[in-house]
Amino acid sequence: MSEVTYYTQEGLDKLKEELHQLKTTGRAAISKAIAEARDKGDLSENAEYDAAKEAQGLHEAKIAKLESTLATARLIDESKLDLTKVLALSIVKIKNLKNGATMTYQLVAESEADLKSGKISVKSPIAQGLLGKSVGDKTEIEVPAGKIEFEILEISR
Repeated sequence: MSEVTYYTQEGLDKLKEELHQLKTTGRAAISKAIAEARDKGDLSENAEYDAAKEAQGLHEAKIAKLESTLATARLIDESKLDLTKVLALSIVKIKNLKNGATMTYQLVAESEADLKSGKISVKSPIAQGLLGKSVGDKTEIEVPAGKIEFEILEISR
């Protein structure tokens, strides 16, 4: 049994859309490539056919993985998030106590993570160090650059 992952409505919709695309246009494109390769003659020495069949296997594996992810996905009602402590989907403003820099991150599922838009995976070292903490708490987090101490300034949704 896969572990449950929590998603925003936007993240869940993106997963469903990707799965739909893979099952419709993606499968149709693979079938067409296989048919074209098959029309080129002897299948025992047809590299295009072998490549198309391999691509089909990879495509189906991706579909199966997405279906598995969606089967264990849970939608979080953001209006009911507890804002007294850091949880999945919380938006957290933190301060680096060493250099005074402040950063704001939203803790999201791995597939939704996008550092450019301030979304980090709940499985990342920073998120793991913040989960369960409250405003005013200080926490030391092991990151690739070493240990950094952060203070939680604000929790929102």
